[in-house]
Amino acid sequence: MLNPPNSLSFLRAPLALLFIIENTTFRLVIIILAMLSDCVDGYLARRYHFTSRFGAILDPVMDKFFVYVTLSVLLFEGQIATWQVATMLSRDFFLFLFLSYLGITGAWRNLEVKAIRWGKVTTASQFIVLILLVLKIPFPPQLYYLFILFGCFAFVELLLFKKRASSV
Repeated sequence: MLNPPNSLSFLRAPLALLFIIENTTFRLVIIILAMLSDCVDGYLARRYHFTSRFGAILDPVMDKFFVYVTLSVLLFEGQIATWQVATMLSRDFFLFLFLSYLGITGAWRNLEVKAIRWGKVTTASQFIVLILLVLKIPFPPQLYYLFILFGCFAFVELLLFKKRASSV
């Protein structure tokens, strides 16, 4: 279903592909536009009742696509190490574990696709780190380990949400 919020979500795909252009200002604008589209699409969906299962899946998929492409470009250019990329994507590992658990238990049929707090925190943190990397602003590399912590918190939040949803 193509509506204004979903159109904004789809916008992150071409923005990610434009990230290959090696220009600091251009890349900064791309990241800011991706962040804004992520904020505005959710607001519009809730405000004008454009919410749908498709949109609930599309939004995080486009976030992940944007982050994966930009991190791949930065990794290829040597601006970030493999271990740093792995930590930034560790939330997705925990998401995979959760989805595997749902698949094994058969509980995926009852899954309500919904944003979680630690998913939002991780995505916002990824955008911030991307900005710092593009601007070449140094920060302690130990901060990358926060992404693993966020992933653990997201996993626990998903398990707790599943328990609440199944007991209703």
